[in-house]
Amino acid sequence: MPKIINVNGRQVFDSRGIPTIETEIHLDDGHYASAIVPSGASTGTYEAHELRDKENKDFLGKSVLKSVKNVNTEISKEIKNFDIFDQKKIDQVLIDLDGTKQKKRLGANSILSVSIAACKVAAVSKNISLYKYLSNSKKNSLPYPLMNIINGGAHANNTLRIQEFMIRPDKAKSFSEAVKICFLVIQKLKFLMNSKNLSTTVGDEGGFAPSLKNNEQAIEFILEAIDKAGFKTGKDVCICLDVASNELFKEGKYAVNNSNFENSKKTIEYYFNLISKYPIKSIEDPFSENDWISWSEFNKLIKSKKKNIQIVGDDLFVTNKERLSKGIKEKAANAILIKPNQIGTISETLEVINLAHKNKYNSIISHRSGDSEDTFIADLSVATNSSQIKTGSLSRSERVAKYNRLLKIEEELGKNVKMASI
Repeated sequence: MPKIINVNGRQVFDSRGIPTIETEIHLDDGHYASAIVPSGASTGTYEAHELRDKENKDFLGKSVLKSVKNVNTEISKEIKNFDIFDQKKIDQVLIDLDGTKQKKRLGANSILSVSIAACKVAAVSKNISLYKYLSNSKKNSLPYPLMNIINGGAHANNTLRIQEFMIRPDKAKSFSEAVKICFLVIQKLKFLMNSKNLSTTVGDEGGFAPSLKNNEQAIEFILEAIDKAGFKTGKDVCICLDVASNELFKEGKYAVNNSNFENSKKTIEYYFNLISKYPIKSIEDPFSENDWISWSEFNKLIKSKKKNIQIVGDDLFVTNKERLSKGIKEKAANAILIKPNQIGTISETLEVINLAHKNKYNSIISHRSGDSEDTFIADLSVATNSSQIKTGSLSRSERVAKYNRLLKIEEELGKNVKMASI
C-alpha cells in the first residue's frame, strides 16, 4: 500500500484575500495532491475552531502560520508512513492528536487541510476520480445548484437583511441544463438592474449586491428575471433563502424584515407570509443556533399547513453529529448544510451526511464565503448523492470552478446519470 512520506503545509490566500492553509501530501509511489481550506464570514458558535495568529500584526491577526507549523511538525511526524487508503485511521489519529472537542489545540483548519489532501492523493494513487474514491454507491447522481444571485447580510455592503437570495432550477433534467437555466436568469437579472441604474457589482459569493429597499424587492427582481428568461416561477425555478439569522438576533428577538427587532412569533409570521406570497422552497437558518423552540415551532407550522418547504440547518447543526441528532429528536428541520471545515475531518463529515440521509434529511454540500480554487466539495456532493450544492453564483472563478468540475463529472458519468431527488 502507498505510504505517506511527506506532509507540507503552507500559507496561501482565499477569495477574500485573507490567509488560509494549503497542505500537500506526497506518497512513496510518487503521487501527490494538495488541499486548500476555506473560511466563513457568518460562523456558528459550535463550529470547529479555526486557528489564526491573532497576536501577529503582520497580517492584522489573520495569518495561519501556527496552523502551518502544526502541520509541518506534529501532524507530519504523526502520520508519516501511514497507509494512505486508511482515511478513517488518518482522521482518528488527527482527532486524538488534537485532543479537544472543537479542535482548538491544532486548529480544525490544520487538520482538515491534511484530511482532504489525504483523500485527494489516495484517489490520485488509485488513478480514479475523487468522487468515486469517496463513494459507497455504484450509482451517483448530480446535485441541483442552489445558486446565489443576490447577496445581502454579512456577504455584501448593502442594506439587505437576508444574506442570500438563491434560485434552484427544479425543471432541469441534467446538471448542464441546470447551469444553463441559472445563467439565463442571472443575465436577465443583470439587465434589469442595469435598467434601474442599480449596481451589478458582486458580493463575496458572486451574487449581485445592490442596495434595495427590503427583502421583498430583491425577491420581486428575481421573479421578474425568471419570467423574462422564459421560465415559470415555482415550477421551473424556485427561490431559496439563507437568512443567517445569527447575524440578525439580539436578546431573543430578530430583525429579519427591517432593523426593528421582533419576537420569534412575529418572525415566524413574517416567514409564513413570505412563503405564502412567493414561490420559496427553501429557508436556511431562519432562527439562531440556540433557539430550538422556534425551529421546532416553525417546522411544525410548515407541516400542518402542508407546505413543501426545505428548512435547512447550518449554524444550528454545524456539520456536527451531536447537534444533528438533537435536531432530529426536536424535529427542528428537514435538511442540513454540510461544510467540512465546520467539523474538521472528512470521516466526521461523511458520518453526519449518513446520519442525515438515514433520517430522511436532505444534505446540501456547501462552500464558504472565503473560498478557493479547490473543487473538493463538487466531488463530495456527487460521492454522497447529496440533493443540492451551494457554491455561489455563476461568477468569481473560485465559485465557477466547482460548477465546471460538476460539468466534467457529468460528462464522465455519461448519459444515464440522473439528477438527485429533491
